[in-house]
Amino acid sequence: MPTASPPLPHAGADPGRRRLLGALFGAPLAATGLAGCGGAEETPVDDGLIELSVFWYGSTKRAELTEKALRLYSARNPRVSFRVTWQGVDGYYDRLATQAAGGNVPDLIQVDDTVLTEYARRDILLDLGGYAADNRLDLRGLPPGLVRYGEVDGRTVGVAAAQTSAAVVYNRALLRRLRVPEPRTGMSWQEYVDWAARVTRAADGRVAGTMDPSGDHRALWLWLRSRGGELYQGRQLGFSASDLVDWFELWQTARTRRATPSAALVDQADSGETNRQLVVTGHTAASFAWAHQLPELQRYTNDELALAAFPGPPAAQWARASMYWAAFRGTRRPDVVAEVINFLTTNMEAARALGQERGVNPSLANRRYVKESVTDAGQQRAATLADALADALGPAPSPPPRGHARVRALLVATAEGVLSGRSGMRTATSRFIAQANAALAE
Repeated sequence: MPTASPPLPHAGADPGRRRLLGALFGAPLAATGLAGCGGAEETPVDDGLIELSVFWYGSTKRAELTEKALRLYSARNPRVSFRVTWQGVDGYYDRLATQAAGGNVPDLIQVDDTVLTEYARRDILLDLGGYAADNRLDLRGLPPGLVRYGEVDGRTVGVAAAQTSAAVVYNRALLRRLRVPEPRTGMSWQEYVDWAARVTRAADGRVAGTMDPSGDHRALWLWLRSRGGELYQGRQLGFSASDLVDWFELWQTARTRRATPSAALVDQADSGETNRQLVVTGHTAASFAWAHQLPELQRYTNDELALAAFPGPPAAQWARASMYWAAFRGTRRPDVVAEVINFLTTNMEAARALGQERGVNPSLANRRYVKESVTDAGQQRAATLADALADALGPAPSPPPRGHARVRALLVATAEGVLSGRSGMRTATSRFIAQANAALAE
């Protein structure tokens, strides 16, 4: 259930907001502005106080840290308070769509790259480019690729709340017991499959080397980039059916060599739920995840977990936002919202308050500052991986286009069909290409 907290730290006046003409997933908004749903727009009473509404998804720990950072802002700006609401990721975007339909989108929201382009092109998000241009929103301390990954059609619509890396999470304790070397950053995809098959042999088949990532869009994207390709080109797929056949054949070979577990276990891992990842259930020595998820994964096992980058050259990765801060286009206080985003992005005390729960700090200076105070072993390892990759990252692509969520779901279904034998590989890949391009064209 969504959790709403009292205003932070005092109750300010409700500034009101414009109504959206249509729901988040309804018709695009008029280019001339946000029209009312009838009647004159209510004029707010200016009593000198400002209350901003803030909405994000995440754990109780994330809420605690985020509210602490917002209190720091209010301590420096006593006229500004915050009405905060948060919940788990499940149902978060459904709730945001409902808020859009009622003209009640919060002033400041957390989104990820699954929806950034969609929201920007439906005029849900405020263009922050003007604030960035004159450094009221100071992005100069962020990696350029991380800034680019928040831009849609040349507009800055999202600012990274943190940076993360696609990572192999592996069971270090298990590998030591099996006397198998740990996976390393820079392994080729074939070397990784060879390593996983070796793990399975060492475990006499009781544990598979790796989860099967054939339905994981992150893995496919980085594999494509390692070959000079991309997941997307504009509003179309950036790869062909033959590329996808090559990808599926890589993992078919891995299955033949018993490097991966049974189809039923792969289906379990494809749910994305952290506590069902096979590296923590004991079914594999390694899983694919985001680096900043390591502390949460560690909670579910007594064995020591560690990180390496995804297989392939580090240059296939880029400075990737784990999630963004974005502003509602209809906010009555755009200058204040932009100032709050700037504070959360650049202020050192805010950085210390937020820690690395969302990933490493987007600001390089703050990242170094926060690293000194991090005591969680998982967060330390995530920061170490980020440092190791920093100078090797490749150029950032554009954020995924509208329809990305549908493409992700289609890839999972296609991979599971191939894995189970319900679908022939070439028939399944051709069908995927057609369905995915249709979803992107909508």
